[in-house]
Amino acid sequence: MNGEQPGRPSDGSGRKAQPQSARELKFRRLAGELRRNVIDGTWPPGSKLPTEQALSTETGLSITTVRRAYEELVDQGLVVRRQGAGTFVAAEVAPNPQGQRVVGVLVPDTVLYYPRAIQGIEQALSQAHARLVLASSHYEREAEDAAITQLLASGVHGLLLVPTLHELADPTARAAHLLSLPVPVVLVERRFAAAGPADATEHVCTDHEGGAYDAVRHLRDLGHVRIGLVLRTDGPPAAPITSGFERALADFALPWIPRQQDRRDAWDAERADLAVAGLRAEGVTAVLCFGDREASLLLGAARRSGVTVPDDLAIIAYDNEYADVAEVPLTAVSPPKFRLGQLAAQVLLQRMEHGAGFPIHQIHLRPRLIVRASCGGARSGAGR
Repeated sequence: MNGEQPGRPSDGSGRKAQPQSARELKFRRLAGELRRNVIDGTWPPGSKLPTEQALSTETGLSITTVRRAYEELVDQGLVVRRQGAGTFVAAEVAPNPQGQRVVGVLVPDTVLYYPRAIQGIEQALSQAHARLVLASSHYEREAEDAAITQLLASGVHGLLLVPTLHELADPTARAAHLLSLPVPVVLVERRFAAAGPADATEHVCTDHEGGAYDAVRHLRDLGHVRIGLVLRTDGPPAAPITSGFERALADFALPWIPRQQDRRDAWDAERADLAVAGLRAEGVTAVLCFGDREASLLLGAARRSGVTVPDDLAIIAYDNEYADVAEVPLTAVSPPKFRLGQLAAQVLLQRMEHGAGFPIHQIHLRPRLIVRASCGGARSGAGR
């Protein structure tokens, strides 16, 4: 918990995010439906829309809600109002070719981790003749909400979302909001683990617990007994990695070692020097390190202290973004990012096609362990 009041999710900066009212959700649903009708050609260019009174009667929504929805479409240039005549689809709006499905994709970062997932999404959508609209939140809650609103405004038929969850005081409220959006939603690399069987979200995620477990088992099989964990605590995978690591220690009857952990902005050369000193003081001979950047810092600190890798200290990195180009190529737990995006897009396309009758998919993909020089995996680890 981060000290926020229950029921008021934090945006990650300490500010309280305002909950969506029922009236606001009704407005968003109506506006999204009207947009899709315009974009997919249900209402062709130049056609007249129902009057506000007629649409209010048809939908059961208030005149105010209908008027707001029409005004949003006017602001977006999709419809025009003609004094005394009514509301018409703008002449320049072209119908969506052959009813092409449009999928909105929101990721927190387009530089690290998610490019391969986006490639998988693009491949699946291309094969289905669907189109992608991409947005990035830069790990900022306000930007995330704005991006979702903009994607809905663009007329998307479904959403693939990587929302910020791990620092929220009340993630269940966020789940309820995402499930209430007017189009189908599939979460990518996010799930509401604390909810257990109450989690009704559709999601495709990496099994980070399994990845950490496999890393510890590999080090144990090499003969290591005292295995440490170096952790960047503000990454969403930090909690499941810790859980999988600790479960492996328990299952293999290995001793618990105090973790070396800090937020990303605290990990620098000096912090890595302290980590190596702490690990050596505990007699650690092998370590799992989340993520690649922190593992590279650890390599530098080991060299400065006269500790050789992997002879004195075996290292496994978690992420495999650039582990292969480290000064000692890093053995790494590698999440299946391309397949993750591909599967998520396929699940969403089936949801869009079959609706509520399609079973809810909650898919966990176990990452691979790619063995390189940093763990000494090619040699016998006997005697450690």
